[in-house]
Formats: sequence, C-alpha cells, structure tokens
Amino acid sequence: MMMDLTKYLRKDKMPLIWCPGCGNGIILKAMLGAVDRIGLDQNKVTMVSGIGCSSRATGYVDFNTLHTTHGRALAFATGIKLANPELTVVVVTGDGDATAIGGNHFIHAARRNIDITVVLYNNWIYGMTGGQCSPTTPHGMRATTAKFGNPEGSFDISKLAIAAGASFVARGTVTNPVQMSRYIEQGILKKGFSLIEAFTPCPTSFGRHNKMGKPLDNLAWIKESVVGRKKAETMTEEELKGKLITGVLADVEKPEYCELYDRLIERSRAERGEPVLPERETISARAARAEGEEL
Repeated sequence: MMMDLTKYLRKDKMPLIWCPGCGNGIILKAMLGAVDRIGLDQNKVTMVSGIGCSSRATGYVDFNTLHTTHGRALAFATGIKLANPELTVVVVTGDGDATAIGGNHFIHAARRNIDITVVLYNNWIYGMTGGQCSPTTPHGMRATTAKFGNPEGSFDISKLAIAAGASFVARGTVTNPVQMSRYIEQGILKKGFSLIEAFTPCPTSFGRHNKMGKPLDNLAWIKESVVGRKKAETMTEEELKGKLITGVLADVEKPEYCELYDRLIERSRAERGEPVLPERETISARAARAEGEEL
C-alpha cells in the first residue's frame, strides 16, 4: 500500500533546492518511510544536521529539527539525547561534514555507542561548498581541489564506524531505496549508535568533474561500483578490488551510553541514600506498543 508521507513534510519549504539528478530526495523518502513503518510520534523525533547538501533535509521535515554548524551535528545530537533519552534522534550528514570537519565527533559518538541513528549521504565530494575532495573521494577521481586526480586514499566510513564501536552499520544506495529504507528502520530500532551509509549521486559536482555523463549514467556507475555482502563473500580479493560492499555490515549487542549514564547516576544516588530514578522507556518498547495499538 502506498504510504502518504506528506504529513512529515513542511510543504511551505518546497520546492526542494537539490539539483536535478541528485539522490538526496530518495534518501529523504526512505527515512520518512522508516519513521512511518515504525509508527513513531513525529513530535518525539528530533532530526539534526550539520552543513552541506544532505543537511538541507532538516528544513523540509516536520519533526523537531536542528540545523547546526559544519561538522557539529553529532555533538548537538549527543546533548539532545542525553537531555531527553526518550526522543528518537536522527542525524543527517554528508561524507565531508561527518568525517572531515566532524571526524572526531563521529568516532567518539560511535565509541560511546549512544543511541543515535546517523544517515550519512556519501556522494564522494563536497557538493554544496564548491566540489572539493572529501575524505571519501576515490583515489584518482577529480574535484576542484584535485584537477589531475585525487592523490590520496579514501575513508571506508562503515569500517571506521565498526572499528570505533557502533552497534549497527549498514550500507545502501539510492539505486535500491526499499532496501535502504529497511536499513534505516533497523538502525532506528537498534539501541545504540547506528550508521546507515547511503551512496547517492552528485551529477553537478562529482559527475561533472569526472565526465560521468547524465544523471542516469551516474546512477549506473554506482550500481557497477557496489556488490551485496552475500555475493561479496563468494568473490576473491582480486574480484572485489574497487568494489564497495552493501548490506548490514555489523549488528551487535552492546551497552548503550544513556543507560550506562543512568546506572552511574543511580549508583551515585544510592551511595547518598537518595531514591532510585524511574526506568526510562526504550525506543524499541515504544515502537512495539505503537504496533500493538494499530493491531
């Protein structure tokens, strides 16, 4: 059944400013679909963004929203989650915003395993601010700061999140939006730090600098560059060279930071002889209750 997602949009902010052929609108729809399927109260969803094309998303959605400074979305989101753990906090950010200017915030939010879902739009370039190389621009690809090809290696953002301690990491593309929406749903329901890395084309900057043709050609390049996790397990190292693996890459159970912090407070209060705080409701419990109410 087709979902009506317009209730989540600020229609007075339309039309969108994203360029023709950009995949950001597809990711936005995937996020809204995930929120709708879970049955979250949109008044209890907070979306936080930094700076960049991806971060314009907070202007279009009718949640609690915060558009912050460059690279600082996760720092703001951490404060929001600690102040009110009952909120579902989603960060929308780009490859440059999250892993260059905000790189340390990204690593340490994952290390703490705080219950935040990050939807990271990876278009391999700084699209909004001039088309410069980002930490994910592939070696040899061109940008305004690499006219003859990027001489540096690139970050594997998902591997970075796993190594830093995230409890859920998945990678999808705008060429398979249904799958990506399911990953976002899983990430929101997962207690702990979740990353959904979303590959999306930027025909205006990345595509133009690298002579990748029309927007459809950019999408075709993404499809050719990725391989599903299960198929990748059957391929040799040589066959996987230059490929990016999609799918759920990590899903582990770990203590969540807000809960650990609550226990710290409780121990402190107990030592002082003060009453214990009431237990806070989890996101998963709230989603399960909403599903039961629909039935």
